[in-house]
Amino acid sequence: MEMSFRWYGDDDPVTLDYIKQIPGMKGIVSAIYDIPAGEVWPYEKIIELKHKVETKGLVLNVIESVPVHEDIKLGRENRMKWIENYKQTLRNLAKANIRTVCYNFMPVFDWTRSALDAPLEDGSHSLLYDEEKIKDLDPLSGELDLPGWDLSYQTEDLRKVMKEYQSITEADLMDHLIFFLKEIIPVAEEEDVLMAIHPDDPPWSIFGLPRVIINEENVVRMLKEVDSIHNGLTFCTGSYGANPDNDLLSMIEAAKGRIHFVHARNIKVTGTKSFQETSHLTRDGSVNMVNVMQKLQETGFTGPIRPDHGRMIWGEEGRPGYGLYDRALGAAYLNGILDTLTTEKEG
Repeated sequence: MEMSFRWYGDDDPVTLDYIKQIPGMKGIVSAIYDIPAGEVWPYEKIIELKHKVETKGLVLNVIESVPVHEDIKLGRENRMKWIENYKQTLRNLAKANIRTVCYNFMPVFDWTRSALDAPLEDGSHSLLYDEEKIKDLDPLSGELDLPGWDLSYQTEDLRKVMKEYQSITEADLMDHLIFFLKEIIPVAEEEDVLMAIHPDDPPWSIFGLPRVIINEENVVRMLKEVDSIHNGLTFCTGSYGANPDNDLLSMIEAAKGRIHFVHARNIKVTGTKSFQETSHLTRDGSVNMVNVMQKLQETGFTGPIRPDHGRMIWGEEGRPGYGLYDRALGAAYLNGILDTLTTEKEG
């Protein structure tokens, strides 16, 4: 597996110079953050990003992510305009020799939490999702601003989009995703780009919006409907693991050969549809990270993997979930598991 690390570009306080000091670190997961959703990513900007990474002795191995325009998710009549732009972005990424693209199909909001600095018993703090608090939260109020959220909407535009989604069912949203995939996967095949959809986080409806990449049944349907190795998954242990009904090992087996990227994250389920993020250690959370890593290895996964969402420890402050120290510890822990599994296999 290719140990990798998320980097948010020049404004990220976690620099490439710091990241490359993490033992076993090979890849950088990044994106171009100043291009509006739906617009074509210029080849020149992709090459500029790649050059910044490579000059530090690292490899830009995953783009996370190329956002999908809301008109595509809603199935609006003008969606083909944005789909054609998406195809061109894939061609430009392939021209730069970038072969893995992570994306999601979550309506309006990306990953969602109710608190960004909830305390843990050890004195650190982390991201928390409390269903009761989310129920009382108005997403239009501006109370919550999370990394990855597209805040380019004006309030009135956002209200219109939210209202439009009230008539979109989960079945509709899945149909819109399949339509999108049937359009872009032939281009991904031509350009040898692996598309890796990230699960909805959390894996259930929020703010009355439909969500579909939430469980094994839906994932298997998506993979079968567009049956190409280039149509695959970002397997996020924390997203899927937030729902105890999801059997992660069964899901890995069901998606064998179609997992192209892994987010390794541990969470502690604290109640019905509620959880808090923990260290990566199996003993600290509800995800058995050792079993997950073993299953990934057994099913032949050798692609990029990154420690996902860290606690804030040792007084560090910064982008919620994306500090240096705990993610570095997570990478070391994952490498330790991999070393042990490899030694046992070879022995």
